[in-house]
Amino acid sequence: MLCVIFRSTGDHLGATVIARLPGWVWGGAWVLAFLAGIVNVVGLLGFQHHAITHLTGNTSLLAAAVADGDLSTAAQLTMLIAAFVLGAAVSGVLIQGVTLQLGRPYGFAMFLVAVLLGIAAFLLERHSVWGMYAAAAACGLQNAMASTFSGSVVRTTHVSGMFTDLGIGLGHALRGLESNSRRLILSVTVITGFLAGGIVGALSFAAVLYRALYLPAGLAFCVATSYAVFKMARRARP
Repeated sequence: MLCVIFRSTGDHLGATVIARLPGWVWGGAWVLAFLAGIVNVVGLLGFQHHAITHLTGNTSLLAAAVADGDLSTAAQLTMLIAAFVLGAAVSGVLIQGVTLQLGRPYGFAMFLVAVLLGIAAFLLERHSVWGMYAAAAACGLQNAMASTFSGSVVRTTHVSGMFTDLGIGLGHALRGLESNSRRLILSVTVITGFLAGGIVGALSFAAVLYRALYLPAGLAFCVATSYAVFKMARRARP
């Protein structure tokens, strides 16, 4: 009974948060997912073949490495996970809130994402493993930032939760139950953005290798600049 009440309350709160998201957040979610899709594919295709943007697979690989006694791989994966967490921690220090508020430094957070991805591209071109850590920190920062302005509804660096929400919605529809259409649209938005980014990332890596990361770095810089301009325009209104 308690689980049912908790689930119902969580669904209600999630639906309320989604309903209150302004329109620009939806477009921003697609762009951020697109950005993350590029980064993750470059990591998977790169010389270490590690995922960058999500920790589930990396945690499983860490467990396997520990079980096999492969301390070198275990150390790399531990550093990769720690870098993602560190990036999220930096976002927590900067944003200091769990609801959308235009006065918070989202633009500066995205500027840091751009810098970290630029550093990652530079280092990975030289086959330095520290490039992976810089990319993971960038993704942790971005994912945490998106969570703080969406009430933890939007996760832009991985899509397991979005596919889960999509499946729940389809299951409810098959049973004739009411479903949250905005949650389903949001799920599809993030999934398609991440997929499109993966396609672009694979094509870019085939053409220019690690320089492909300069594309998401540039996108992050454009997002940071756009947000700064938007914030100044809002403040200039009478």
